[in-house]
Order: sequence, then C-alpha cells, then structure tokens
Amino acid sequence: MTDETCQWQGWRQATERALYGPGGFYLRPEGPAGHFRTSVHASPLFAGAVARLLAEVAEELGTAEVDLVDVGAGRGELLTGVLAATASRGGPGLTVRAYAVERAARPAGLDPRIEWTDRLPQGVRGLIFANEWLDNVPVDVAEADAAGTARYVEVRTDGTERLGGPVAGPDAEWLARWWPLREPGTRAEIGRPRDEAWASAVASLAAGRAVAVDYAHVRAARPPFGSLTGFRAGREVPPVPDGGCDLTAHVAVDACAAAVGGTHGSPVAELITQREALGRLGVSGGRPPLSLASTDPVAYVRALSSAGEAAELTARGGLGDFRWLTQRVTGGATRPPGQGGY
Repeated sequence: MTDETCQWQGWRQATERALYGPGGFYLRPEGPAGHFRTSVHASPLFAGAVARLLAEVAEELGTAEVDLVDVGAGRGELLTGVLAATASRGGPGLTVRAYAVERAARPAGLDPRIEWTDRLPQGVRGLIFANEWLDNVPVDVAEADAAGTARYVEVRTDGTERLGGPVAGPDAEWLARWWPLREPGTRAEIGRPRDEAWASAVASLAAGRAVAVDYAHVRAARPPFGSLTGFRAGREVPPVPDGGCDLTAHVAVDACAAAVGGTHGSPVAELITQREALGRLGVSGGRPPLSLASTDPVAYVRALSSAGEAAELTARGGLGDFRWLTQRVTGGATRPPGQGGY
C-alpha cells in the first residue's frame, strides 16, 4: 500500500479530498447524473415546479426581475430546465438572473444566461435553491466507544476505519445538543459544517427564500448508526474515500434550521416533505380520466406519462420523503447581487 492509502484521516478531511480534491468524484466530466438519479434528472416536472416557486417569490418581492441561485448545480440541469419552463409560459414573464454555484468546471454548451461560479453571490433577491447539496458537505463521523465516550472515526483511503481521539470543543457541543451518543457502538455524523454552510447560504439572501432539499432527519428520529454511504453507477456501495464513489449522509436538518435562527432577521423556517411541497406547486401523481383516452388519445398518453413522473417525485419511501427546508428573508430595494465567499 502507498503512504496515502495508509494515512488515517477524519471522515470530513477524507471526504473533502475524495469528492473535491484533484480527480475528485464531483469534478469528473460525467457529473452526478452519471452515477445517481436526483429529482432534477427524474422529470422536467421538478424544474417546472421550481419555476412556479420562483414566480411566487418574484410576486412576493413585487418584481419581474428575480435571482435564482442553484447551489450544488451539478452540470446546470436544473437551471436549464427552469429557464425553459419560465420561457414556455408566454407573456412578459420573468427576467431571471441565474447563478450556478459549483466547484466543477463550467460544462460546454451551457446556456450563456447562466453565470457559473464557485462562490455564493451576495445580496440575492429571489430564490436560493440547494437540491442535494448539504448531504455532500463533508462532515466528521463519531462513534461511542465501549465506555460510552464519543470518539472521532478515522478512515484510510481503502475504507478501513478505527476510533481516534475523543470528540471535543464545538463538535462535542453539537453532538450534545443535536445527536447525543449514549450507547456503545452508536454513531453520528457531526453536522456542524452543514449548519455553517446553510447559514452562509441564507445570509447571502437579501430578500426572498432559501430552500434546501435533501434526505434528512430530526433529533427525535436520528439513525442510531448514522447514514454514511456511497453511490456509484446507480448502485449503493460501501463508503470508501478513494474518489471512486459519491459519499453522502442524510442531513440533520433541524440543526441547519436552528443555525440561522437569531441571525439575518431571524428568517422563519418551514420543514415539509417533498410530497407536500410539490403538491403545493401543482405536481400530482393522479391518473388522468379514462374518458380522455377516447376523446384525445394523444393527450391521455401524455397526461399518463406526466402522472407517472409525478408519482416518482412524490413517492413515499422514495423521492417524496425528501425534506424541504425553507427560510424566508425580507429586504429592501432590488439590486443585482455581487460576489462573496463560499
């Protein structure tokens, strides 16, 4: 084995290197769509729903010029779909300033209206949308040892693990508040970096809404052994930080919401399932009436296909179980956003 393979690291450091370091998983040309299916890839209905959400935000702000920031933008698929859905509505419509926040290089042929950046724009007036972003913000893993002491889990590039030193400082405070480990062998992902990332995203919003969409859990129902796993080529695989697979863990979304509380005007938080969120935005898995099959067979087939896609997006036990965390911010006059740190 090489020195790099033998090196022990915390999961946060190992994940950062495996996903975003040289040759990292998320910097590969095929992008996330080459390995797993998100709501964005499942159906254009998802982008259409986000377009309707953006229109709601613009109406709340009283403007026809609105910002849309896609955090963790993949290869720009969602923004491309939203711009297409907005244009297809006809009439004067919205003027959308679209920003893709992503560490990978800008893909060839992307709509020139989309600004590609690795930094959150500041002073956003509109919608910040983060679909399956927070679950890929690297975090450390902790495990309770035989005495019940929470210790960092260390890992090598080949996936071998061992227990390291006791969890201390802000990480220990986070565990005590959000994910206490009481039984030997229980594990937790220390979500403090995600709290900070989400608070930073919301703080970049001058007015409008910030929405995070992810598989998630709350304090009353944490997974006792954590949720860290890997994905490669459409299959779940063991989490190995060698750059060959995605590394993901569900999000302690209540902690993220609380991290924003007391800052930036104390934005109001709402937490609902994707099933409910998309239902509010007009995405329904209901079948079209059979009478349509005889009066307009082509429309019936089209409506049936759309219903199937909607059913996948809202399915219990699947994409419908994603949590939508929404936080609203009110602000002053409209102005184009500037660039800030990520």
